[in-house]
Amino acid sequence: MSARTNPVPSVWARPQREPEQPALSRAAIVREAVVMLDAEGIEALSMRKLATRLNAGATSLYRHVATKDELMELAVDEVFGEIALPPADSPDWRAAAVEAAQAFRATTLRHPWLSSVLGQAGLVYLGPNLMSFSERLAALFTAAAFPEPARAIETLISYVVGMSTAEAAWLTAVARSGESEAEFVARLMPAAQQATVGYEHLNGDSTAAAEDPAAVRDAKFRYGLEVVLDGLALRLPR
Repeated sequence: MSARTNPVPSVWARPQREPEQPALSRAAIVREAVVMLDAEGIEALSMRKLATRLNAGATSLYRHVATKDELMELAVDEVFGEIALPPADSPDWRAAAVEAAQAFRATTLRHPWLSSVLGQAGLVYLGPNLMSFSERLAALFTAAAFPEPARAIETLISYVVGMSTAEAAWLTAVARSGESEAEFVARLMPAAQQATVGYEHLNGDSTAAAEDPAAVRDAKFRYGLEVVLDGLALRLPR
């Protein structure tokens, strides 16, 4: 079957149309979509609602973005442009990897919908920001002399995505409660402590409610990150 009848399923694999409405561009559509996603989540995003917010017809949007899947692909690439990575020639690969992981995590927490859709974002992450992100990480891990830099990167990214997915879901629940994170934890803690009664290794920590929950999340992320990096360090030539 020819490429014409079986196109690559990615917005980046087809030419962008020239806009008929100067005020409506693909960039403007994507920016507004990200705002909607951050505020309301994936389920609330629709081409019709987005068109209304942009004071345009849905048909006008479809001239720039063919489907909601394409819109999500574009939105993912848009927010990847926010991730600041250290230079590839950083003298300490481990410190640079920590900086990169923390920047990636911070972006996923600013955009709670992001980590849950990364596996769906186009065929092989063809967007320019995603490509730039991957290239800079590859340069960093190659400069550090990893024998298989792509595998090291996949391991690091998998950890960040896994932790961030759970963290983003938690923060979404907190936001829906209308309480601060500390208030939410304090309200849940008595039930959590009661549930662990009789489980020797799951005994609740009576001091947990008094701790800063954001600091606890930071510490958990950093602990796991250090474990991952310890493992990756073993792959470096001795």
